Amino acid sequence: MDWSRLTIHEARTALRSGAVTASALVDAYLARIAAHDPGLNAYLTVAGESARAQAAAIDERVRRGEPARPLDGIPLGIKDVLCTRGLRTTCGSKILAGFVPPYDATVLVRLAADGAIILGKTNMDEFAMGSSTENSGFFPTRNPWARDRVPGGSSGGSAAAVAADLAAGALGTDTGGSVRQPAAFCGVVGVRPTYGRVSRYGAIAFASSLDQIGPIAKDVRDAAILLESIAGHDPMDSTSADEPVPDYQAALGGGVRGLTLGIPDEYFIPGLDAEVEGAVRDAIAALERLGARTRRVSLPHTDYGVAAYYIVAPAEASSNLARYDGVKYGHRAEGAKDLVDMTARTRAEGFGAEVKRRIMLGTYALSAGYYDAYYAKALRVRTLIRGDFARAFDEVDAIVAPTAPTPAFKLGEKTEDPLAMYLNDVFTIPSPLAGVPAISIPCGFSAAGLPIGLQLIGKPFDEATLFRVAAAYEAAADWRSRKPALAHA
Repeated sequence: MDWSRLTIHEARTALRSGAVTASALVDAYLARIAAHDPGLNAYLTVAGESARAQAAAIDERVRRGEPARPLDGIPLGIKDVLCTRGLRTTCGSKILAGFVPPYDATVLVRLAADGAIILGKTNMDEFAMGSSTENSGFFPTRNPWARDRVPGGSSGGSAAAVAADLAAGALGTDTGGSVRQPAAFCGVVGVRPTYGRVSRYGAIAFASSLDQIGPIAKDVRDAAILLESIAGHDPMDSTSADEPVPDYQAALGGGVRGLTLGIPDEYFIPGLDAEVEGAVRDAIAALERLGARTRRVSLPHTDYGVAAYYIVAPAEASSNLARYDGVKYGHRAEGAKDLVDMTARTRAEGFGAEVKRRIMLGTYALSAGYYDAYYAKALRVRTLIRGDFARAFDEVDAIVAPTAPTPAFKLGEKTEDPLAMYLNDVFTIPSPLAGVPAISIPCGFSAAGLPIGLQLIGKPFDEATLFRVAAAYEAAADWRSRKPALAHA
């Protein structure tokens, strides 16, 4: 049996029954990575030796009869933006090509405490800036459903790894949609938790008021299992919320009867791909048949979301990325005549074009004479968007919308047009600006066989309702049973 095809909950059952060992499960995934990742480039670093050592230690725990932990023996991929002690962490950038952190991110500490095994670090857009994983400083990742297509971004490596059964599950980060959009493009489940639900300690910062770590998984139950593991207050992160973590798995069987779902006018607009709209409308009809009520809602400031985001996020990035100066860690340019020259050369050599573009945008927006005109105004728009969601949630339990306006586009199709690339996040950007949770689940396929994602947006700290709706739809539609040809190889 190919154990790598199992979901996390299926693999957990097999491990606890003794049908498979942690070592055998890890070996199955490493074999698939060796066979198939050279054509996908989902991983930047494969930690085969340490993964096998972790698996052997778990097998020894089983032999000693120690109690099973929630993720004992489950092999995961980790986006390369999360610090891993002793394991190279590049953030997809040449400026950090040789960086090995001396500590683990809090989410890695929690996964380890629950018994998870780290297979390696997944590819990403440099410093999480991008929507296609083509901005990686090393190589682009390809979509398992069609290798001439992008997997989305910036967590494209994580989504591709899960879709191709190169990991049982993965972690990504979502600043403006970087978990949900690649999940939609790769036909898997991706969750952006409420801002503050998951500690950001050890996540290399892009935009600190927007970044949030979330799971990418083969099905909704797996996503719930992973979020339960990593969520919760962390004194190491001042933005971490001291809120209890619900039993997300218990919410999965609740169904949708009695819930009211909002359909936002602003997410069904000219430019939305007809196949995407058709699949999402069909999913809404399916939820109605399952007992949900639906009603139209308005989020009137959605049109300004992309513009506000591309002021706020680059402004924060320009500050966060100032630390990469060639002095403390990472790449250092050679042959500089003084400190200023060294810093300039280091950043010119180490950063890619998109990172440089966003640093310049952000620095301009924060500069004297422009702060009030751009950054302060964007913050006011952000407040209006948050108010839109608050008013909508007075009337509905969750909002249903497309995840992305199109299925996965071709590699190179938008690299010469940054604005077209930015607009691909039009439906995922508003929820991070508002700080509310959202999930993307598969809801169909285009005529070309490319996955389409359904987005559910929820009230702050109410991920449980999102899991409840997503699980009900997933059980009724069963899109998860359809896999890319690579997954059967």
